[in-house]
Amino acid sequence: MSPPGSPARETGISYVETLLAVTVLALALVPALESLQTAFRGSAVQEEVILWQQQLATRMADVLAEPFATLDDAAQAAGSETTPSSYSDAAGGPDRVLVFLSRYDGDNADANGDPFDSGMDEGLLWIRIAIENTPYDLTTLVAQ
Repeated sequence: MSPPGSPARETGISYVETLLAVTVLALALVPALESLQTAFRGSAVQEEVILWQQQLATRMADVLAEPFATLDDAAQAAGSETTPSSYSDAAGGPDRVLVFLSRYDGDNADANGDPFDSGMDEGLLWIRIAIENTPYDLTTLVAQ
C-alpha cells in the first residue's frame, strides 16, 4: 500500500516489456524451426539408409546359408571379383542388390599382394554384397 497522498504505482507488464519479450521469442524461434526442418529432411534420408542396411544384411544371411560348394561354383562362374554373381538381383530394378563372389588368396602364396589372382585358395571365398550406385556394402570371407 502506498502512503496517503502519494501517487499509486501500478504493477504488471508494460507494453515495452511485452514487445521486447515477443521480439526475443521470435528471434529465437526462427533458427529453432530451421534446425527442426533440417532434422526432418535428414530423417527421410536416414530411413533409406536403414532400409539399404537391412537389405544388405538379409542378402548376406541368405548367401551365407548356401553350401560352400554352391558358392564356390557361383564364384567360378562369375570369373572375377568385379563381376556380379548369379545371386544378384535382375538388372534395372530399384535398389538393385549386387552379390560378388570370388576365391581369395588369404595366405598370399604367390607373394604378389593381390588376393584375387591365380594363387587363390580353394577353401576360401570372398563375398561382397552392395546396393548398386550407392556406397553401401558388406564384405566377408567364408572358409570351407
